[in-house]
Amino acid sequence: MGQRLSVTVSVGVEGGSDAVVRQVRHLLATHELIKVRIPAGTGTARRQLAAELADKAQAACAGVVGRTALLYHPNEDIPPDKRILFG
Repeated sequence: MGQRLSVTVSVGVEGGSDAVVRQVRHLLATHELIKVRIPAGTGTARRQLAAELADKAQAACAGVVGRTALLYHPNEDIPPDKRILFG
């Protein structure tokens, strides 16, 4: 599912600042799955930054590939045809 998404948030060298967290929360309110571009660094540092950002935004990190992370947060207010359904 994440392959079809465009990057909606780019995290700069400031990392998971309050402004970035607010933007992520806003986007997750209208889309359950978003793609985030994270700064260059070691694989461990990128995964750690993605996990911290997800935690601050009350989301789950669905995965990190290269400099791209997928964040997920279920939202029952989204119309059923736009929701991510499991099972």
